[in-house]
Amino acid sequence: QVQLVESGGGLVQAGGSLRLSCAASGRTFSGYAMGWFRQAPGQERKFVGGITRSGDRIYYVPSVKGRFTISRDNAKNTVYLQMNSLKPEDTAVYYCAGNRLGTIVTDSEFQYDYWGQGTQVTVSS
Repeated sequence: QVQLVESGGGLVQAGGSLRLSCAASGRTFSGYAMGWFRQAPGQERKFVGGITRSGDRIYYVPSVKGRFTISRDNAKNTVYLQMNSLKPEDTAVYYCAGNRLGTIVTDSEFQYDYWGQGTQVTVSS
């Protein structure tokens, strides 16, 4: 069993930065691929990006590529989402999720086994 807890959300002006953290409990974190998703009001939850268990492969959706960076520290059982050049359309609840198939990053939320509770990110114009 893995429990995930996100932190780092908040209110920021357009062009600003935030770093989200996702802390995992359990000794098996290093075996999980991790994904970041977001859900804007009235919209479905969408994949933002993900990282394999070793960190050797990282994927981003086109809308955030070049602005967002995903990293992980397996010694700290934490995965990060650094968000720069934020835009109002980045406003959403952000979720981290863990996939036991650690070598695969998938954009399908149904492939993830564990989810955090989410953290709100609001970008003002």
